[in-house]
Amino acid sequence: MSFDDAFATHAHELVDWIATYLRDVEQYPVRAQTAPGDIARAVDGPPPEEPEPLDEIVADVRDKLLPGITHWQHPAFLAWFANTATTPGILAEMFAAALNANGMVWASSPAASELEHVTMRWLGELLGLGTGWFGQITDTASTSTLLALAAARESDASLDIRERGLAGRADLPAFRIYTSEFAHTVVDKAAMTLGIGLANIVRVPVDSEYRMRPGELARLIAADRASGCRPMAVVGVSGTTSVASIDPLPAIADICAQEKVWMHVDAAYAGSAAIAPEFRWVLEGAERADSVSVNPHKWLVTPIGCSALWVRDVAALRRAFTVVPEFLKTSARDVTDFHDVGFQLGRPFRALKLWMVLRAYGARGLAQIIRAHCALAQRFAEWVRAEPDWEVAAPVHLSLVCFRYAPAGLAPEQADAANTAILESVNRSGRAFLSHTKLGGRIVLRLAVGNARTEERHVRAAWEALREAAPRKM
Repeated sequence: MSFDDAFATHAHELVDWIATYLRDVEQYPVRAQTAPGDIARAVDGPPPEEPEPLDEIVADVRDKLLPGITHWQHPAFLAWFANTATTPGILAEMFAAALNANGMVWASSPAASELEHVTMRWLGELLGLGTGWFGQITDTASTSTLLALAAARESDASLDIRERGLAGRADLPAFRIYTSEFAHTVVDKAAMTLGIGLANIVRVPVDSEYRMRPGELARLIAADRASGCRPMAVVGVSGTTSVASIDPLPAIADICAQEKVWMHVDAAYAGSAAIAPEFRWVLEGAERADSVSVNPHKWLVTPIGCSALWVRDVAALRRAFTVVPEFLKTSARDVTDFHDVGFQLGRPFRALKLWMVLRAYGARGLAQIIRAHCALAQRFAEWVRAEPDWEVAAPVHLSLVCFRYAPAGLAPEQADAANTAILESVNRSGRAFLSHTKLGGRIVLRLAVGNARTEERHVRAAWEALREAAPRKM
């Protein structure tokens, strides 16, 4: 029997398993309980010479790989920024895998190309970004940030960077990128990849709420111009990873307009909240930016691998990436060949899952999820504030709470050790999974609500586990 003949049997079995998994995911420990090397030892051996039965391969996925999975689908996953693959997105991934469309040029899959345009326009409108954008879907914020900063590097065509590059050119000054002390390391990786270099990332100080200080940004840009450097881009963040702080985007936009510097808004986490009208403030000022990125796979219940990027000047993107070999030239006109606006040639049908999620939930349903998560975070923060020996360590704007165990009389280093031990105890238990960061040099715990299945009982259970893990007073 061929694989095609066997597909229906195995697919039905797999769908049944997926349905059971999603229904019963709470039965699993949230964080994988394996030690380093356990999974490799379970599956290693000589590479297969002969075909193996699909039944055995599928069984090995369940029996040998599943123990090494940290369950992001679990409602007690409260680490980093949680996400959810919901039914519409999972079905879309099945469609996309079966169709196996490669959207590198319009002719290679017209539906993939045109649906991406429509879906990106829908999402931009739902988030209040306005009109005049070119949008595309990438895999992650890492790629979206890289593309945005590549466009910023190409925004002045007279520099001829596309042809001559940056290396060995005495006619070019050092390019500078400005971003908050709390910006994600995707900016660092983009700077390294684009030849800008880590030394040319300028960290702008933040205020008491961990937001970029516009006055400091203006001062640093002026100082760089005076020293002969070339300000290339400013990356403002809406929803920093450590504390979910929101940089003052309108003030940053004023400075970028005055200085004629590219403004990119990294709204990978918080940008999704703007789908609820009362949270539209998280993107206030982003409509004046040159590029904006938001990750639907973080908070819009879309499977991983879906980052939305909008750019004003698509010509800059094309200068950065367009190279058309003869075998990709077509007679189609008035179409977008997406390989022209990114470094990847092959492109999976990513728009399908976002399109299906937007239709299945609608703006109202997605906004309700955002509201519920933010309300849960506020409730958790109230529990922490009411508990002796615990404190909320940063403002709670959305669905992230930064907090720590900090009893009076405990030295800072002892408190750090206690918080680290509490975190590891809870995560090791499998009852919940949280993460940490550092604020003011001190260890701080993070509880991020972002899974569509998370309810108050899951957050309360996590709080009980945290309190139980805290050192008992003598």
